[in-house]
Amino acid sequence: MLQNLHVKNLALIDEIEVEFGPGLNILTGETGAGKSIILGSVNLALGGRYSRDILRKGAQYGLVELTFAPENEKLLKRLADLEIFPEDGMVVLSRRLMDGRSTSRINGETVTMARLKEAAGILIDIHGQHEHQSLLYKKNQLQILDAYAGGKLKEAAEQVRASYRSYKKCLEEWEQSRLEESERAKEASFLEFEVREIEEAELTAGEDEQLESDYRRMNNAKNIVENAVEAYEYTGGMSGESASEQISRAIRCMSDAARYDERAEELYEQLSELDGLLNDFNRELSGYQESLQFSEEDFHETEERLNQINHLKTKYGNTIEEIMEYCDEKKERLQVLEDYDQYLLKLEEELKKNEKKLKKASKELGKIRREHGRLLTEQISKALQDLNFADVQFEIQFHELADYTANGRDDVEFLISMNPGEPVKPLSEVASGGELSRMMLAIKAVMADRDEIETLIFDEIDVGISGRTAQKVSEKMAVIGKSHQVICITHLAQIAAMADAHYVIEKTVEKGKTRTGIRLLAEDDTTEELARILGGAEITDTVRENAREMKELAGKHKLR
Repeated sequence: MLQNLHVKNLALIDEIEVEFGPGLNILTGETGAGKSIILGSVNLALGGRYSRDILRKGAQYGLVELTFAPENEKLLKRLADLEIFPEDGMVVLSRRLMDGRSTSRINGETVTMARLKEAAGILIDIHGQHEHQSLLYKKNQLQILDAYAGGKLKEAAEQVRASYRSYKKCLEEWEQSRLEESERAKEASFLEFEVREIEEAELTAGEDEQLESDYRRMNNAKNIVENAVEAYEYTGGMSGESASEQISRAIRCMSDAARYDERAEELYEQLSELDGLLNDFNRELSGYQESLQFSEEDFHETEERLNQINHLKTKYGNTIEEIMEYCDEKKERLQVLEDYDQYLLKLEEELKKNEKKLKKASKELGKIRREHGRLLTEQISKALQDLNFADVQFEIQFHELADYTANGRDDVEFLISMNPGEPVKPLSEVASGGELSRMMLAIKAVMADRDEIETLIFDEIDVGISGRTAQKVSEKMAVIGKSHQVICITHLAQIAAMADAHYVIEKTVEKGKTRTGIRLLAEDDTTEELARILGGAEITDTVRENAREMKELAGKHKLR
């Protein structure tokens, strides 16, 4: 469950910290007190969008931190699959908001926004003021059914997606392959030219690198030769100043000294080795000078070959290997064009095979959806009756789409009839805003048990309802609160009276600054807050008595 909410420097909030409890947590307050800011803060922590305007005036940053104490084993396993593990039994989601950017963390570790949202989807479910409008779209209705069906459907849906990708790829290839004879001939002629140009070049792997090395050496041969000749003069030239001549003189000197002393003999041997190494170097340097001799014809051939390869690179690939791969691909395409009828026949057979596989996978997916559709219909119908839809008739209708999609061929629509004798119709034709809100509550109640989500947040689920219906909604919220943590922002006393924990959101002015705060009400204070909601501008003793009675009745109901 959500154990703690910490908000700092957002809108009218200086800094608040709220400890939530199990069961039904109710938030109330005057219009404009900042209830939307509280829920907006939670949304921000879960990855919602924000603008610079939401930061408190003069603040350098804003902070929202949610501390969860997850207990459900399946929920903990889903978190573990994301490599998220509670620390001291807690999972902390936080988001630091700065000018134009934000930083998200899970248990202190910086994470991406996508990862934050993924974790949030496991830990909490938020129903905003206008979310019930999403029920009007068939796409969302199908998503609700699929989410209800769970794991078995997920596997079948993945099989459909994989089959659809193969089918679509094959279909696109088949559609692109229906070329006219003249187009095929034109393409084949061009491919033959490209293949011939590459093959006539007789390329070999690594040839371009060797040619570039040879070209650099030839192009700079004059400079290289001049330096090599000068180096030879210094090391092995005929003049008496060369290193070779100087070492020879030193050897003659040391040979005489070596006759009288062992250390001198060692030095003599080292000098002799140095003389041998220098002679080897001089021979190699001489051979290197000879290798630098080449004809103008050799240089021209090297340059021409390098230009030829570079020309092919501009057309077919950055390396010789890529050019050869390109050539092989075009040869394969030429083979297809030469036996095009056979290629089309094979492609059509493959297309039929893929379509058959997709049809089977889509049929299996549809079967699972229909099975769970019956169960979901029963559970939503029961939940709607609990919410004062006494004579409601709810159905999930299935149609088959004309074409395949990555989600199968099922077209799903929720239908409802509010009155006896009236035929079921799409929600958009029947349900009002208040009715849609109650329908969403019914669906959330059913889905919460299915998804193992521990915390549900409802923002003004009471829109468009009153009287007996409001009482039924409050009773349903209390039932949900027995198995889940529920946090609900409401304007209705009937719902607020059911609270296991009641918080009031208040706006105060201190030293010319407006601040929004939140506090947990004691038992006596909850009655006064209920009276405020019931009484409006003036709270009389009669209103207070009504509030006490409402609280007592709510307490008795929760004991059932």
